[in-house]
Amino acid sequence: MKKLILAASLAALFSAGAALAETIKIGVTPGPHAQIMEKVKEVAAGKGLEIEILEFSDYVVPNQALADGDLNANSFQHQPYLDNQVKDRGFDLVSVGQSVNFPMGIYSKKVKSLEELADGATIAIPNDPTNGGRALLILADKGLIKFKPDAGLKVGPADVVENPKNLNFAELDAAQLPRALDDVDASVINTNYALEAGLDPGKDPIGRESEKAPYINVIAVKSADKDAPWVKTLVESYHSDQVKAFIAEELKGAVIPSW
Repeated sequence: MKKLILAASLAALFSAGAALAETIKIGVTPGPHAQIMEKVKEVAAGKGLEIEILEFSDYVVPNQALADGDLNANSFQHQPYLDNQVKDRGFDLVSVGQSVNFPMGIYSKKVKSLEELADGATIAIPNDPTNGGRALLILADKGLIKFKPDAGLKVGPADVVENPKNLNFAELDAAQLPRALDDVDASVINTNYALEAGLDPGKDPIGRESEKAPYINVIAVKSADKDAPWVKTLVESYHSDQVKAFIAEELKGAVIPSW
């Protein structure tokens, strides 16, 4: 009888432990975000949180999927982009923790420096308002163009007030920018897409975004979930020493931890 009671108790204990494990779905873009989340998944598993990683090839779908309940969280965007999506599309999403910074770079197959850009050169930039503005602000930071002092972050080609080299801007889907390098004089490319295309963000850019730029990436969830216990576990797992060491060893300065 004692053996039966002991066996039943162990079974109940095992069942209770299994019940503590929770599975969530997280959306990421291919490349560094996916690589980092694989390490986060490993750390979170030790804390009883199972993560299923889903990759999306663009910047539009992950927020819609999160808002629709197809995801529990996503990790692919910086705060200004999330703010813009919330404002323009009415998503009830919030950031619950910072993740990493991907300094954007200016790449070219035709010139080796910004000074070599000819009058009338064409520069490709992302066609979404937030990342397009980010690209133009890098060009402004490098002295190639100027905006009004109060222009803010959401700038577009029409907001340029000084353009000494008469640069032309080709607005393309962010994922297509590396492919455009054969057709334009330069492309301003997000780091994840640069890496995916085999570019080296630490060596290849002819110009790079300042690390002080306000484009730190975040982990986003639905507002209703922001205080859920799994969110705390997810953020703690992401902010672990193991993940920070992985980023340093594997991504070698192309991606910078922001916690």
